[in-house]
Amino acid sequence: MLKPEKLKKGDKVAIVSLSTGLLGEENLIHKYYIAKERLEKDFGLEVVVMENTLKGIKYLYEHPEKRAEDLMNAFKDKGIKAIFTSIGGNDTIRLLPYIDFDVIRNNPKIFMGYSDTTVNHFMMRKANLVSFYGPSIMCEIADYGKMPDNVSAAIKNILFDDSKNYEIKSSEYWSDDFVSWDEKNINICKKMKKEEHGYEILQGKGVVKGEVIGGCIDVFPMIIGTSIWPNVEEFKGKILLIETSEEKLSCDYLLYYLRNLGAQRILNVIKGIIVGKPYGEKYYEEYKDVYKKVLAEYNEKELPVIYNVNIGHAFFTGILPLGIEIELNCDEKKIKLLESATK
Repeated sequence: MLKPEKLKKGDKVAIVSLSTGLLGEENLIHKYYIAKERLEKDFGLEVVVMENTLKGIKYLYEHPEKRAEDLMNAFKDKGIKAIFTSIGGNDTIRLLPYIDFDVIRNNPKIFMGYSDTTVNHFMMRKANLVSFYGPSIMCEIADYGKMPDNVSAAIKNILFDDSKNYEIKSSEYWSDDFVSWDEKNINICKKMKKEEHGYEILQGKGVVKGEVIGGCIDVFPMIIGTSIWPNVEEFKGKILLIETSEEKLSCDYLLYYLRNLGAQRILNVIKGIIVGKPYGEKYYEEYKDVYKKVLAEYNEKELPVIYNVNIGHAFFTGILPLGIEIELNCDEKKIKLLESATK
């Protein structure tokens, strides 16, 4: 997999809206300015927005080709070193006809986001580029009150530094609080809860190593069967990332989606699974039973599964590079990057 160059002070980072255009709405554009100030003051980056990033929900919904154009232009621009997504949504898949994979492949750079951005991560994979499943502009980088400390630390440690042997640790705190997105609330922080579970090993033992692939399982049905969904051989020996969204996927649908992965034989060729903390800890115990049930159905009772990882919709979200080798240690309940995600 191609690795992008690590960030340094003075680098340009582009903000793109590849799904919903929420960031450009009049009542929410203050989130852009919060993120811009933090990225510039805290990290020394120069923030640029692509031509259509702030054109709002209606325009971007009607023009998926313009969203794709922004992405392609950000990759083509030699002065831009990283691309951060504004937020997720539900129709990034509509960009697929307009993506030039050669442009991505020939201009490797940091790409980060989560949720519906899972679609884009599979685009990056098709282009053979390491990408970063991590914070979005609106939800974490421009979080009210302040950017969470572990989000800031993850950006510095993984995007700016050599991340070989970096351990992705469980957050000591989490939150299911939602502070209404209104400019009057910009100084209000989420209410925190003490993390009581930490990482849990649902099954498996010992140490497994493999390249990470995956994302938000809610999005998988939109990708399966398209040109960016890998065949079963491409999943062989990988560690599969699965997390769920704020829609709080029902146990039945999680069951269906996992059985689909089983039917594709994916569950039989991977080396392990990383499962994100369920949003708001809804179905926290029930999801465990679903995973164990489906893995048993496909004769994978010993497949290592680490559960309750702070990634994606789990506030606070860290960064998990996709496309590099990691170590999943069941005995010590640890996740470690075995190579740097950047060069």
